[in-house]
Amino acid sequence: MKHPTPTPRLLSLDALRGFDMLWIIGGGELSVALAKTTNWNWLNWWAEQQHHVTWEGFHFEDLIFPLFMFIAGVAIPFALLTKLNKGSQKNQIAWKAIRRGIILVILGFVYNGFFDLQFNAPGFRFASVLGQIGLAYLFASLIVIYTRNHKFRLIWLGAILLGYALIQNFIPVPEYGAGNLTPEGSINSFIDQHLLPGRLHGGSFDPEGILCIISATAITLMGALAGELLRSKKLHDGKKLLILTLAGATGILLALILNPFYPVIKAAWTTTFNLLAGGIACLLLALFYLIIDVWKWRRWSFFFTVIGMNSITIYLGVRIINFQSISEFFLGGLARIAGPDWGSIILISGMIAIEWLLLLFLYRKKIFLRV
Repeated sequence: MKHPTPTPRLLSLDALRGFDMLWIIGGGELSVALAKTTNWNWLNWWAEQQHHVTWEGFHFEDLIFPLFMFIAGVAIPFALLTKLNKGSQKNQIAWKAIRRGIILVILGFVYNGFFDLQFNAPGFRFASVLGQIGLAYLFASLIVIYTRNHKFRLIWLGAILLGYALIQNFIPVPEYGAGNLTPEGSINSFIDQHLLPGRLHGGSFDPEGILCIISATAITLMGALAGELLRSKKLHDGKKLLILTLAGATGILLALILNPFYPVIKAAWTTTFNLLAGGIACLLLALFYLIIDVWKWRRWSFFFTVIGMNSITIYLGVRIINFQSISEFFLGGLARIAGPDWGSIILISGMIAIEWLLLLFLYRKKIFLRV
């Protein structure tokens, strides 16, 4: 009896996901500590990139979340279209996507302190990073499942990007009018204040609010289209890389052209933000795919792969487990000898090492949190 050949895993995707997660679990903190200690100009610039912009603009920190959503989208064709091609019913696959979305929303509640008895409006925050990932993944998955091919998915992508831009720029908000892209006067703020229960993370708005979830579906769908491209057996690697590179450059160029009139704002998840972040994500995916899956240079990427294979685990883990205290337990004495500046670097490095060793243990044991 012949068994179906399993779909080969896209190693570059795991490594890119791990690269993205590194900055969340301590990489950014380490960059800031190194800049403070050395005062090197380039490190000072990089340390500044580890903080979100106040409102308009773009730093590296603003890329981390949309990059993760883009990566989640890349995985959709490998998981869902493969099942469709093997004869699975669309409704069955859709139900699995719905279940995944619901689980991620619930995990978002846990991350926000559900077990700390904060589940009471207005003290509890209902919106969350994991919730936005889950719902945007769900909507993008349904589009992929129920559309005929990539041309219709491109139409969906264009409709979301254009429709969202029209909503933000032309629907008037009481007392502020239309096109007011400020924290208080945006349509995002108005809808979050009236429809989103509980505490809003931004005060007058929530960066993972209702409209942001709809907009974030676009970058997840961008990832799905990129994944469909990489999954294709009709195109050779050179053409795949060319298309990814051109798509990425086009997104970045469009965002920069439109920025003076329709600014890049992560907290409001503007269409220009989608174009810029999605463009950079395309270029990063092309780079990782070229090095890891085309050139087969893989040893260097193992560090990132270990993180990327259990990304949700470590995202929740750093919220639940005090890795900083564990690092201080083992390295506190050495840190005191080194002094406050270098001691801080030692403790942060130790924290990252402990997190990675835990993930390595799970990786070796083939224990992965899948939702």
